[in-house]
Amino acid sequence: MKAHILTFAIFLLILQPLAAQNGETFLQFEGGEGAGKGKHVVLVAGDDEYRSEESMPMLAKILSERFGFKTTVLFPIHPESGDVVPNYQNNIPGLEHLQSADLMIMLIRFRELPDEQSQYIEDFLMAGKPVIGLRTSTHAFFYQKNKESKFAKWDWMSKAPGWERGFGQRIFGETWVNHHGIHGKEGTRGLIDGVDQNNEHPILRGVTDIWGPSDVYGIRHLPESANVLVQGQSTAELDPNSELIWEKALMPIAWTKPYQLEGGKQGMAFASTMGASLDFQSEGLRRLVINAAFWLMGMEEAIDPEMNMDFVGTYEPTMFGFDTFRKGMRVSDFK
Repeated sequence: MKAHILTFAIFLLILQPLAAQNGETFLQFEGGEGAGKGKHVVLVAGDDEYRSEESMPMLAKILSERFGFKTTVLFPIHPESGDVVPNYQNNIPGLEHLQSADLMIMLIRFRELPDEQSQYIEDFLMAGKPVIGLRTSTHAFFYQKNKESKFAKWDWMSKAPGWERGFGQRIFGETWVNHHGIHGKEGTRGLIDGVDQNNEHPILRGVTDIWGPSDVYGIRHLPESANVLVQGQSTAELDPNSELIWEKALMPIAWTKPYQLEGGKQGMAFASTMGASLDFQSEGLRRLVINAAFWLMGMEEAIDPEMNMDFVGTYEPTMFGFDTFRKGMRVSDFK
């Protein structure tokens, strides 16, 4: 009996510092009743342009409050100030939460993390757990300083055997190619009926309209194993009512793809080249990503086209751009 009491006391001592960091180095929402009860989703923000520090907490709150998932949101934090600094490339604390995660959602760009942080990502993928990559996650890593790192093969321009074009290519099926649309001037219209064989895919249930002000990305290297769900076309202006530019080729903007690391289990990924915080004002994009989360976690039967995708509280995303993030923000400010 005494041994059990001692074990429980040690467990509480371990939990106390983690609980104290909630709101300081990460955000965590416990969830409640709902289809996702008992499952844990970790959302990783870390890009310096598309305001993932705004969108990841928003998605986490919907998943938690509407559907019962426990969610944890991680941020790029400057170690000296403790502020959320999206263009600080070398620190995303809290990745150890991936050890208990059932799904990872990431929107990161050109990170060069310490090996001990990247190791949690590798361990997660070695276990074959599902992952969602948004927008710039096709070029998630860029190794400029520590080229001797075991994770330097993740670099978006990697030439390492088996890792050509890096993490994005290996996991999601593509790396950075180009702006197919004119950045900052043309938006993206998702063509839900553009891929006939997938109109009935569970991820598309209830998805009737997708538009966002981020431009269409060029796609060139998708493997045959990728299953394209949504094609995208450029819109003439940053306005959902603007005309489609049919002179431009369609590009895939959402797909699924299996992945497997050497010696690891096979897993499944979902990727979308949309994902700016402003894009998520589109109810259809929110539904697409959350449907994908359900599908990846084996919860296809729970995907209801009438699921409530309304924001929890207010959501006031800001325009994308470099060094335009809100300065002096702490993790707790995004709660």
